[in-house]
Amino acid sequence: MGLPAKKIDAGFSVDQQDMGKGDTFRYNVLSYVVEENYERAIFEMKKYLEKDSEYPKFKPRIERYIAHGVDLVHAIRAKRNFPGAKSLTMSKQQELNEKFKTHFFELQHILKKIEQIQVEERIDDIRSTVWIVRAFITSLVAMAIVAFLLDVKRGLFATTVIVIDGYANEFANWLWKLF
Repeated sequence: MGLPAKKIDAGFSVDQQDMGKGDTFRYNVLSYVVEENYERAIFEMKKYLEKDSEYPKFKPRIERYIAHGVDLVHAIRAKRNFPGAKSLTMSKQQELNEKFKTHFFELQHILKKIEQIQVEERIDDIRSTVWIVRAFITSLVAMAIVAFLLDVKRGLFATTVIVIDGYANEFANWLWKLF
């Protein structure tokens, strides 16, 4: 069964499955946001962007998502810590709460997109490796065919000519004796 939901605000909770697997980038950032540790969430996103990646295109592809995620964390903090929120009318409080939910779900979507980009980069890397292996195997097969053809031309072909010439001479001698 699913994990229990984390309650964030009155009427709003996040399912643990939506936060991703434990100790992943998405889970850590969303957990910090839920715990209202916004600076740590921003730090985690910036640290993730700055860390070295084995995929050269990964960092440029996620830069704008990280920047947008940082902006969303700032927006969530502003909505949750809005000064005088309790003095607003119920409809304005509800509107503020809806904006918070929208920002949180958008942050969740952004983090999923970053994970998806990482998977895409991993798949592209595997594909390029497959291309290299295929090219290597194709070149080995081509070299084996060329070696076989050269061997046929130099060795087997010459031997075949000698054998056929010997049989032809024997046949000619047999015919000569016959007449």
